[in-house]
Amino acid sequence: MTTWLITGCSTGLGRALAQTVLANGHNAVVTARNVTAVEDIAVAYPDTALPLQLDVTNTAEISAVVEQARARFGGIDVLVNNAGYGYRAAVEEADDADIRQLFDTNFFGAVSMIKAVLPGMRANRAGSILNISSIGARISPAGSGYYSASKAALEGLSGSLHKELKPLGISVTVIEPGAFRTDFAGRSLTQSATPIGDYAETAGKRRKENDTMHGTQPGDPAKAAEAILAVAESPNPPALMVLGNDAFDLFAAVAQAERTQLDQWRDVSLSTGIGADQR
Repeated sequence: MTTWLITGCSTGLGRALAQTVLANGHNAVVTARNVTAVEDIAVAYPDTALPLQLDVTNTAEISAVVEQARARFGGIDVLVNNAGYGYRAAVEEADDADIRQLFDTNFFGAVSMIKAVLPGMRANRAGSILNISSIGARISPAGSGYYSASKAALEGLSGSLHKELKPLGISVTVIEPGAFRTDFAGRSLTQSATPIGDYAETAGKRRKENDTMHGTQPGDPAKAAEAILAVAESPNPPALMVLGNDAFDLFAAVAQAERTQLDQWRDVSLSTGIGADQR
């Protein structure tokens, strides 16, 4: 039995993961900004579930949750940074306050959670950190520049963190889901207040009023939760895990396109060294 701390459990992937972890006999600290939204999850697991209020932008709440988790279960074995939300806007359209709030939640909130649990994990020389990113970090759709940037920042941090923590017995995995049937493209999605007409055919097509994806996403959150559990329980977890047929295909297409472009510009790239043959 391990103890999981999962952020953003009120709906979607976080909720499905909390239920799967508990159903498989583990302890789970189940958190949400409004704790009443997750109390029903704990009813069936009174001995192993601990529902707590947590806004990941509130450092006092983070400290309190980590302390309560340790008091109840003795420590935290797995941290899942799932809390976050989507934001759509052309880069020029976005409000500065909206951008900062997005990064405070999607990036800096995860950083604060990581820093709060690491002392205990380092003391035990064991632990797992799973950072929920998005295939958006890979494909950077028009209209999702800031969201993609927040997730790309999390992935960059995770890559360095992986190298820092592996010698200490702590694993770090980035999870890149595609489109799953959650509230992400509905209630959880925000956007710029005032669109600019020149972006109607690019970023504008992804605005909520023009997006028909909500409710038709191909991914099953329950199956994603089982996959994440398998990653955490693996003796050799991957540094990056892509979830969903759509995400897998998009990842492969981007990787191939990048390789093609790298090869096309190889000579120019290699011509920049001191003493290099100027071809």
